[in-house]
Amino acid sequence: MMKKKQILVVDDDPAMRDVIASYLADHIYEISTAATGAETARVIAERPLDLIILDLNLGGEDGLELLRKITAMAVAPVIIITGHRRDEADRVLGLELGADDYLTKPFGLREMLARVRAVLRRSEPTERPTRGRTKRLRYGFAGWVLDMQTRSLAAPGQGKPVKLTAGEFNLLVAFLKHPMQVLSREQLLAASRVHDAEVYDRSIDVLILRLRRKLEPNPTEPQLIKTERGAGYTFSVPVENL
Repeated sequence: MMKKKQILVVDDDPAMRDVIASYLADHIYEISTAATGAETARVIAERPLDLIILDLNLGGEDGLELLRKITAMAVAPVIIITGHRRDEADRVLGLELGADDYLTKPFGLREMLARVRAVLRRSEPTERPTRGRTKRLRYGFAGWVLDMQTRSLAAPGQGKPVKLTAGEFNLLVAFLKHPMQVLSREQLLAASRVHDAEVYDRSIDVLILRLRRKLEPNPTEPQLIKTERGAGYTFSVPVENL
């Protein structure tokens, strides 16, 4: 039997927290809940998680600061919940801090489930081993190495592994599969699977900014991911299959 995915729901509203937890539990997920940052940290320390759902509007706490701490503590992808559709600034900042997707209130439980499934699906390894195949695909570029099977990115000089969110990973793979080519925002949106319920170009711009901060010595003068004015972006260095 396939192991149930572990999901943590963080919300200080007990009614909303219970509704979300009960609905996801009915769809064969293992659910933990937390109402505060301290409870969240305890759950993260106690068990491996596959996904975290975080309401940014926590009474008495800064939800964005908690998101920053979560992305530093846990490798699980994060879906943030924001107050209403006018909170674009919070959504963008949440994406910049490492969230993988967002929901805006009010939202339907079926929409939430679809987002949960999508984020979990794209956080799975994209290269599955086939029978008799022992070699795994790795991409090399400018001293970096991306392992598709383990989804790990190694910095030049055997440095500390760099953590990528699901969206960052998918976006980087899109670039590595098409180096030295101009890719439009539409192509990159499709490749990174950023949802388009409220498509706005800044979704891709935010992911690009996050990748540059992780890959570029000077993100303000990028050498790897270059902007092509009015056209999109280019991954401007050669890529090898290792």
